[in-house]
Amino acid sequence: MARAGTELLLPVVQALAPQLAETTVLTADAGYHSEANLQQLHAMHVDALIADNDLRRRDERFATQNRYLALPHPLHNKTAPVATSPVFAPSDFTYDADARTCVCPAGKSLYRKGRSLITKGFVGEHFRGTKRDCGPCALPPQCLRTPDTTPVRNVAFFRGREEADHVNHTARMKARIDTPEGRAQYSQRFATVEPVFANLRHNKRLDRFTLRGSTKVNAQWQLYCLVHNIEKLAHAGYAA
Repeated sequence: MARAGTELLLPVVQALAPQLAETTVLTADAGYHSEANLQQLHAMHVDALIADNDLRRRDERFATQNRYLALPHPLHNKTAPVATSPVFAPSDFTYDADARTCVCPAGKSLYRKGRSLITKGFVGEHFRGTKRDCGPCALPPQCLRTPDTTPVRNVAFFRGREEADHVNHTARMKARIDTPEGRAQYSQRFATVEPVFANLRHNKRLDRFTLRGSTKVNAQWQLYCLVHNIEKLAHAGYAA
């Protein structure tokens, strides 16, 4: 299942098309990263730098970032969750590589998601249970890590790494963003985007929306952004 953020990227890029110049480089965080998005941006001839989930692990500048996990956070509790009992591993499922079928320990067939999905460079079969089977099942505590919030089980079986000649836009993006030039360009995103959220959330206290409905929420968000932009103009000397 695609994350919600990935589905929002292309509509935003299309809306920004009139403002894009030949030298424009769009940047986005890992929440918008997917092979499908990168492939579509390539087809649209849009220059972009989009981080992946492993970006900081590959960047030596973030080698000591774990030390901040021990510090208190003003917005949420960083305490590690209580360890849970181990759940069924893929080896507990009956997988037929030739027929491309999968049966769970309760004897229910899972449906296959796509033909050959790529996860971190590995090609495999992804299977997912159904609510009609997982709902009344007596094994959720042994099958799901969070049975109260996860309705069905997902499981994957990998066949190996993808072929070298496969056009992998994710690998190309990783190679580009890991270069000194790519890191320098992507670093500018932090100074451009994050201060906006910090100002609105911390200084303006917009830690949650107080209205309901997309129309009202959008109006409240745009109002706060309007105040943010007015402040920027005032601090830049336009008010003089």
